[in-house]
Amino acid sequence: QPRFVESGGDLVQPGGSLSLSCTPSRFTMVNFAVAWFRQAPGKEYEGVSCTDSSGGASVYVDSVKGRFTMSKDNAKNTVLLHMNNLQPEDTAGYYCAVVGWGPCDNWHLPSYADHWGQGTQVTVSA
Repeated sequence: QPRFVESGGDLVQPGGSLSLSCTPSRFTMVNFAVAWFRQAPGKEYEGVSCTDSSGGASVYVDSVKGRFTMSKDNAKNTVLLHMNNLQPEDTAGYYCAVVGWGPCDNWHLPSYADHWGQGTQVTVSA
């Protein structure tokens, strides 16, 4: 079954940095926009960021703008999420998913996403 495989989650102190990565398994992502979602305990999935199929344009939820940077490298078959100045409210499971062909339309809607990975846990705590 096609899905993403995420890695890089860890325990980090407030103000720290972390980089997450995900790679597609059993499919190619070159034509797809890819998004990162997160889910905190007891909360709904939240769209964090999206990069279009070419990797040339990214969008972010307001709460992470200026702190998170997403990249998509089709040649290396890898999607990255660099997270700086992490805060306790960033604590969540982080997931990659396909969110359509080409641009990041409707990217923030979990119901629109497919090929979800198993997630990687980010915990921000002193």
